[in-house]
Amino acid sequence: MSGSHTPTAAPLTAVGIASLAPGIDGNALIGAFTGAALVVVTSKEIGVGRRAAYMLISLVMGYLAAPEIVNATPLQSTGVAAFFAAALVIAITLRMIERARAWDPRSMFRNRE
Repeated sequence: MSGSHTPTAAPLTAVGIASLAPGIDGNALIGAFTGAALVVVTSKEIGVGRRAAYMLISLVMGYLAAPEIVNATPLQSTGVAAFFAAALVIAITLRMIERARAWDPRSMFRNRE
């Protein structure tokens, strides 16, 4: 039974240890990790490789975006800001990619009637 917790324990332990390193914002790192984990847990229809990529992208972008979000919003906790950034970055980016693929630049120059 202890083996079933290994896939979640290893990344969590790594994040916990990394948060103790000098220069690392532990609150933002834990917040980004939990937001990224939420993305992975709710993305059941995709494969393991894509889930791992989503986890890494969400974690990194959530951590990097936290200070910017704190500076631009009333949020004061980098942990909360990183959580929301990590949880939303994949959904927002995928939506932007879909819109970019569907966008027809010629539509800007067509006559509007």
